[in-house]
Amino acid sequence: MKNLEVKVLIEQIDTNRLYLRKMKIEDADNLFQIWSDPDITKYMNIINLTDIKQAQEMITLLNELAKEQKAIRFSIIEKTSHKIIGSCGFNSFNVENHTAEIGYELAKAYWGKGYAQESITALIHYAFTTLNIKKIEAKVESANKNSIKVLEKLNFSYVGTSPEAETSDDISLYALIQ
Repeated sequence: MKNLEVKVLIEQIDTNRLYLRKMKIEDADNLFQIWSDPDITKYMNIINLTDIKQAQEMITLLNELAKEQKAIRFSIIEKTSHKIIGSCGFNSFNVENHTAEIGYELAKAYWGKGYAQESITALIHYAFTTLNIKKIEAKVESANKNSIKVLEKLNFSYVGTSPEAETSDDISLYALIQ
């Protein structure tokens, strides 16, 4: 799957209301505001951040994973305000199996406005048309009903409980096949 190696480092994806831009260290202040909110991080596989340096380290790590072709993360930016409202991307790729795991989060002020669905739709299109991905997976805590609703609206199917749960909470696995 040589195409993945060349094309995974795309810098930006545009949608009607958003652009998804590869994370930059300059995004740390805005992303720290999101990643330090316990209401947001309770469903993520991170503990809410307490220092801006943690956000900088997270961005550096995510960008290193992108360089290694292991993952890619985008800042979600609202076009009208140019404000970073969250992040999304692929937490991992399995090149041999043509699969990827998707992840996303939004600042609370942007919940329920269709931004998650819009950004994930763009990622799905990118994965299926550019990255040669055939199956996209999402791991979501069973209590995260809003995220499950988003995935179901996008035709993801419930597969079962993840055997590799990172926490003691129930992790449900959803998948979308091209």
